[in-house]
Amino acid sequence: MLKDIHMALAYVTVAGFILRGIWALIDSPLGQKKLVKIAPHVVDTLLLAAGVAMAVNMSLSPLSGWLAAKFVGLLFYIGFGVLTMRAANTRLKVLGFVGALVSIAYIFTVATSRQVWPF
Repeated sequence: MLKDIHMALAYVTVAGFILRGIWALIDSPLGQKKLVKIAPHVVDTLLLAAGVAMAVNMSLSPLSGWLAAKFVGLLFYIGFGVLTMRAANTRLKVLGFVGALVSIAYIFTVATSRQVWPF
C-alpha cells in the first residue's frame, strides 16, 4: 500500500508541475495563487516521506546504487523546477521545464528498473 501511495503522489506532483510549468511559461496569474504555491510542498513532503518509509521497510541504504541515482535525479528535478518557476526570461523557463521533465523521466525509469543507468 505504501508503494501505491508513493506512486500516486509521484503522479500528482508531476501533473502539478506540468500545470504550474505551463502557467510559468505563459506568465499566468494562476501560478501566483497561494494554494498553487503551497500545495506542491505538501504533496512533495508526503511523497518524500512515503519514499523514506519504503526505503526503511526495504532496509535500503540511501547510498545504494539505484536509490542514490533517484536522489541525484531529484536534485536535478528541483534545480530545473526552480529555473522554470523563477527564470527571468522564457528561454530559460523552457530549458528548466524540459530539463525537469527529463529528470522526472529518469527518476521514473530508475524506479521501475532499479538500475542506475536504465537506458
